[in-house]
Amino acid sequence: IVVALGFALVCSIVIVLMYNYFYGRENIGAGVQRSFLLMGPAITALFLGIQFSLPLSLGLLGALSIIRFRTPVKDPAEIGFVMLLIATAIGSAIFNYLMVGILFVIVLIALFSNRLIRGNSHGGMGTLIITLDNADDIREEGNITRFVSSRLKGVKLTSVSTQAETASLNYQYRRKTRMEWGSFIHEMTETVAPVRVNVFIN
Repeated sequence: IVVALGFALVCSIVIVLMYNYFYGRENIGAGVQRSFLLMGPAITALFLGIQFSLPLSLGLLGALSIIRFRTPVKDPAEIGFVMLLIATAIGSAIFNYLMVGILFVIVLIALFSNRLIRGNSHGGMGTLIITLDNADDIREEGNITRFVSSRLKGVKLTSVSTQAETASLNYQYRRKTRMEWGSFIHEMTETVAPVRVNVFIN
C-alpha cells in the first residue's frame, strides 16, 4: 500500500510538471492542476479501499453524489490531464506499474508531437483588433488591411463593428515565432495618419 501511494504521488508530481511545461504559459482554465498532488494519492487510496468490497464501492458512489464542484473545468487540456491522473491512480491501485509507465511514454510522445505540429504552424492563429477613434474613418479599412497583410501571414478580416463614435476591425493572422509588435504598431500609426487607432493583439 505504501509503495502504491508513493508511486501515485510521484506520478502526480510528473503530471503537474508535464502540465506546466506544455500548457502552463497559455493556461486559461480553472487551475485544477493545483489539486493534482492531492488527487493522485487520494484516488489511489479510494481504489485500494474498495477494490475488494462491493458494499464500499456502492457507498462511495453515494458519497460522491453529494459533492458539487463550484469551479468548472474550462480548459480542454485540464480534462485530458485529469483523465491521465485518474488512469495512473487506478494503475497504482492495482499495482500495474508497467501499464502506467507505458501510458506516460505514449502521452509524452503525443504531447511532443502536438507541440511540433503547433511549432510548424507558427503557434496557431492570433487575433488582432484595431479600433478607430472615429467611426467615419472606417473608409480607411482598405489601407489598414493592406498594411496588416503586408506584415503578417494568413490575415483574414473576420468582422467589422461600430459602436457609438468608434469602429473596430477584427483580424485573424498566423502567429510568428518572433514579431516586433512595437515597430508594427508604430509603422501602422504612420501609415494611417491622421487617423487615430488603438490596437489589441492576442
